[in-house]
Amino acid sequence: MDWEIIESSWGMRFPSEYKQFVSVYGEGGVSDYLTFLLPERNLGGESSVAGMSAEARNARQLWEGASMDVAPSSSLVAWGVDASADILCWLALSDDPEEWHVVVWNQDDARWREYPCGMVEFLCRVFRAEFDECPLGALTLWAGLSPKFLHVNEERRLRAAGLDPWSGEADPFAGMFGE
Repeated sequence: MDWEIIESSWGMRFPSEYKQFVSVYGEGGVSDYLTFLLPERNLGGESSVAGMSAEARNARQLWEGASMDVAPSSSLVAWGVDASADILCWLALSDDPEEWHVVVWNQDDARWREYPCGMVEFLCRVFRAEFDECPLGALTLWAGLSPKFLHVNEERRLRAAGLDPWSGEADPFAGMFGE
């Protein structure tokens, strides 16, 4: 990713741990549950129906609907979504992205919760079950002894080969949906 172009188009810097995570792993997900969002070039008036900007818009609408007066909705930047329809964001209240906390819209509870840590610490604490309760809508990653990351290209390759990308077994639905 050309972070200079991305950050210029978004008008902000992204946390260094996130940029490092993306440089190591790229686009993909964990354990067929959590998907990491990558920032597309923010082109102002153009509307994206998927990706980081679209999920940030969704998060901002939920934030406003929940009457979250602690910060303006414009301070939310979505970095992940999960299979429970939760949205994982940064609360970008500082010009220094290293100070941003994680906030999660938990669809089951229909409420926001703030976690005073960055993305990587948040993920590690979910994998180790170090919060008082699971911040996500399902326990898929909670106390996950060996969460599996899969790059989006590898997932596509395995699906095209007729395999379930997460189990490696033959996919009984392969080819049924034009994939």
